[in-house]
Amino acid sequence: MTDSAFWMMLITQVTVTAITAFFFVKVLRTPPKSEPDSYDDNDPQ
Repeated sequence: MTDSAFWMMLITQVTVTAITAFFFVKVLRTPPKSEPDSYDDNDPQ
């Protein structure tokens, strides 16, 4: 493997891992949406 191929592979893997970690943390830190207490609360008024 040439040096340029190694660095391209390493940069690609780090980039994909960083993007995956960013969105994983974003999903875990998002507060849950408030849900209505009952089915009647879903009915239009």
